[in-house]
Amino acid sequence: MTISKYLSITAIVFALTIPRQEAKETGDTSSEHNNKGVELAQQHQYEAAINEFNLAIKANPKSPKAYVNRGSIFRAMHAQAQDQQYDDAIKDFTKAIEIAPKDPSGYLERGQTLVMQKQYTDALTDLNKAAELKPDDMMAIRLRGFAEIGLGDWDKAAADFTTAIQKDPNDAQAYERRGFVYRSQKKFNEAIADYDKSLEIKPDPDVYTKRGYTYVTYLQNYEKGIADYQQALKINPNDYDTQQRLQYAQAALAGKNAPPAAATPASTPEPGLFTPMNIGIALAVLLVVIGIIFVIMRRRGGSDEEPTAAGPIR
Repeated sequence: MTISKYLSITAIVFALTIPRQEAKETGDTSSEHNNKGVELAQQHQYEAAINEFNLAIKANPKSPKAYVNRGSIFRAMHAQAQDQQYDDAIKDFTKAIEIAPKDPSGYLERGQTLVMQKQYTDALTDLNKAAELKPDDMMAIRLRGFAEIGLGDWDKAAADFTTAIQKDPNDAQAYERRGFVYRSQKKFNEAIADYDKSLEIKPDPDVYTKRGYTYVTYLQNYEKGIADYQQALKINPNDYDTQQRLQYAQAALAGKNAPPAAATPASTPEPGLFTPMNIGIALAVLLVVIGIIFVIMRRRGGSDEEPTAAGPIR
């Protein structure tokens, strides 16, 4: 699961945790609109929820909850649209921080939004402040782990997700994220162990795919990787990327198990022209030719030197 996908799921977490009895206890119309906005947000009626939070802000311009809630809905809408335009959400969270600088929710929500925008350094500033104001809030710790992953600060990210796991041993997402960190550190056995735990708590096709990828790419354990990809596709059969990874793993396993090719015998080279025998024959022929030439030359030379025939005796 990507950071954006995970964070979009938790985009309105604070809106969903606002006390429902606050308006009844105080008679504050701002709180009434806040609570109504929460109900509408839970039903994914985002435009109507924003209208209620607008009314809450109008009734009490100093209500940080109304700004946090409206900012959360703005962010949820942008995350759903995947347009990455979070300026209105950032503006609301910043206003909440101005109104209540000791309230961690504004820092936490703005930090989360900055992580979604991949502004990790600025996000860490807000998330550290949120964790300082409310040390037992694991959401700040987990989100800080996301920012640290974005910065490649693996040791700190592992430490934060370990803290989250210690606080909640059934936090499947924290195991998955720490598994990703371990894999990035080339601690493949530790990564597999965390993926195992995450899947034990909550079977998730994304985690099956991540574990399968670790088996195939880093450990060359194609059988286990194939099993994980197949399990992921049982849950999400239309995942094209996992289909491609499965085909690759199957081809790699077939190649690994294929019998070795028979060695091709080396061809006997044709004898060349300049062999010792050919050279010997050539020398012999050359000597014979020289001998013949020498004899012919001697014969011609001898007739020239012979005396002319004597004339008749007188």
